[in-house]
Amino acid sequence: MLVRTETAADHTAVATVVTAAFEGRVDEARLVDLIRRSDGFDPDLTLVAEDGGKVVGHVMFSRVGFEGSGPAQVYCLAPLSVHPDHQRRGVGSALTREGLRRLDDRGEPMVILEGIPAYYPRFGFEPASAHGIEPPDPGVPDEAFMVRFLGSHRPVMTGRVVWPPAFYESGCVSP
Repeated sequence: MLVRTETAADHTAVATVVTAAFEGRVDEARLVDLIRRSDGFDPDLTLVAEDGGKVVGHVMFSRVGFEGSGPAQVYCLAPLSVHPDHQRRGVGSALTREGLRRLDDRGEPMVILEGIPAYYPRFGFEPASAHGIEPPDPGVPDEAFMVRFLGSHRPVMTGRVVWPPAFYESGCVSP
């Protein structure tokens, strides 16, 4: 398996993988496309996993707003997708670890996400509320809204995450 930066030639395959990973729902594939066209897009932090020359996984780390003490923007992991035929083989783990490594190498302080509480702690994610970091919507389950601190994090960074328009336009979150 090869983990590499996504290219424009991957877009169709990525849409297929994302849609399959989310059981045929297209909102997450739409989110990927909308983020690519937004100010929060970072092409160096949009990764694919290839197996036998075929895209089988995808992860995107993009900038989202942060209101409080700290930077005006932080990175969000969303979405992480692995084709069902390749799940439980370490593809998602490899993508997540490579993205976190790249962010840490850049000196970013933290990564947030809204995700499966049983999956993400293996990468060092923990409930964000324990550190004074609030979700964009109070309806987000506390255990699902998580943060992973990186090397340049300062404990004084507290505040509220703000989803960019792409998250709402995609249908992945409600306004």
